[in-house]
Amino acid sequence: MSGFKLLLLFAFLFHEGYGYTETHCQDKKQVIVHLFEWSWDSIARECEEVLGPKGFCGVQVSPPMEHIQGGQWWTRYQPVSYKLESRSGNRDQFISMVNRCNAVGVNIYVDAVINHMTGHGGSGQGTGGSSYDGPSESYPGVPFSNLDFHQPYCEISNYNDANDVRNCYLVSLNDLDGGKDYVRGKIADYYKDCINIGVKGFRVDASKHMWPGDIAAIQERAGNLPNGGAPLYFHEVIDMGGEAISASEYFGVGKTIEFRYGVKLAQCIRNGDFNCLGGIYDQGWGMADGLHAVVFVDNHDNQRGHGGAGGVLTASGPGHNDWQYKVASAFMLAHDYGFKRVMSSYYFDNSDQGPPGAQPGPPGQACGNGWTCEHRWSSIMNMVKFANAVVGTGVENWQAAGASLGFSRGNKGFVAMGDLNKEYYTGLPDGEYCDIIQDCQQKIQISGGKGYFSPANPDDPVVAICVGC
Repeated sequence: MSGFKLLLLFAFLFHEGYGYTETHCQDKKQVIVHLFEWSWDSIARECEEVLGPKGFCGVQVSPPMEHIQGGQWWTRYQPVSYKLESRSGNRDQFISMVNRCNAVGVNIYVDAVINHMTGHGGSGQGTGGSSYDGPSESYPGVPFSNLDFHQPYCEISNYNDANDVRNCYLVSLNDLDGGKDYVRGKIADYYKDCINIGVKGFRVDASKHMWPGDIAAIQERAGNLPNGGAPLYFHEVIDMGGEAISASEYFGVGKTIEFRYGVKLAQCIRNGDFNCLGGIYDQGWGMADGLHAVVFVDNHDNQRGHGGAGGVLTASGPGHNDWQYKVASAFMLAHDYGFKRVMSSYYFDNSDQGPPGAQPGPPGQACGNGWTCEHRWSSIMNMVKFANAVVGTGVENWQAAGASLGFSRGNKGFVAMGDLNKEYYTGLPDGEYCDIIQDCQQKIQISGGKGYFSPANPDDPVVAICVGC
């Protein structure tokens, strides 16, 4: 192959693969938070008062486009048009939020629902006033007609057939034909509108149900951010193995959301075998490499038993275990594998339940009003600082026994979690360190590389120290 052709190939691979994996995080920040169903005004305040000061890279926001009406959470995942008029607020409020968050170094990533529109059987008026008719596949707010959907109508019935998964209708939702130029243009215009407002990237819903080539064409058409560089795209590809479609097929269009991670995390922690966390990046399970993996403890789907990956740890659903959840979150934030996403939820009794009527309380207080606000828990929020401080180092000095674990990230930081009140070898320079989990309420003395780790608060089973923190 000639040098010129190699250069072209390299340029193609960079733009189509690695280009879409750039997070655009300031100062190499490592963590985003999903503020599930928060209003735009509340997110803007959270950026200014919590997320910016605590070092979060960004926020994944709920789908901002016009959707069907109703109190359930899943109404947000049935688009009526691409107008920015949703339960979280209107277009002006969305623009204000993006600007306020960007001003304090916190990126906004949109949850983009582009595989489908509303259910096939429903009709009515969306949250922005647009009419829709599911049976005839009419969406004048875009506009889309039955010419823009896969035909004839068929429901997905065989996950071992890629054509069936990508061309038929997911749970009766009207399935857009991403192979059509007009459809690609409308979706790309939605992306461009968000990009021009200042959005830095997209979590793409139901990517598994779209052809990678169609996704690539749409993203190419959407173009770059105003200051250059492709937006971040991270794709929902629920790949638990044993089906026709694998997450690796989407590495050319961005990162993928690694569902197997939370399942293995939960197994190790529930079994009280923290040593098995040492193999959390499990190629035998088919996990994505660190560049392409977005890792998380739970998300809005699988904490409700949906999303093909039951058995994850959650802090919001029935029977939640906060101690285990804090350990899992601290481990994820301390480890070197993947781009990290923290979940911030509301409490629910049934899997359809929508968000509380009132918004979360202000920072510095309990969230209240039915919101969980896991991202404000000290053993999660303050571990973001740790994740940012140890960038570029690997996991070392692994010490696990039963339900306790300690390890370092190079010689920059050390974390201990689980059943503590133990001495660990840290690999850090001797001296006095702040326990960042409790905002330096206690100090940890390191002598001969060793230190005694005891939680400052029994409700927080995590102690973390780092050089220069």
